[in-house]
Amino acid sequence: MSNTQATVTKKPDFESVKQLTKEQAIALHDSEVWKTWTKEQICDFQMWQRFLCVPFGVFQEAVEATLGRSVWTHEFGLAYAEMQQERLGKRKPPTFAEIIELIPAEKRIMLCLED
Repeated sequence: MSNTQATVTKKPDFESVKQLTKEQAIALHDSEVWKTWTKEQICDFQMWQRFLCVPFGVFQEAVEATLGRSVWTHEFGLAYAEMQQERLGKRKPPTFAEIIELIPAEKRIMLCLED
């Protein structure tokens, strides 16, 4: 990682907003009210909830639209706090190299194909 981006050291912030219970999250999901929300509303609500209230694909699409960049699936597990900070404007988006470096070296496989 570069000096401007720290490795994953922070825990996601789920304490700054009231959390839904598991049952409430399921009820919200099943109500499909989130289908009436904008991508930004979905991102801003779900990003600070411990339990998933919308389908993961919908959440990922909303985060990508709101952050204005592609968000790789492993970022949700390995750099969630950093995405929260990015959304708040307290952190710059990671570079491609930094996103790849989140994956442990022993689990990384890269294929470079030439035309």
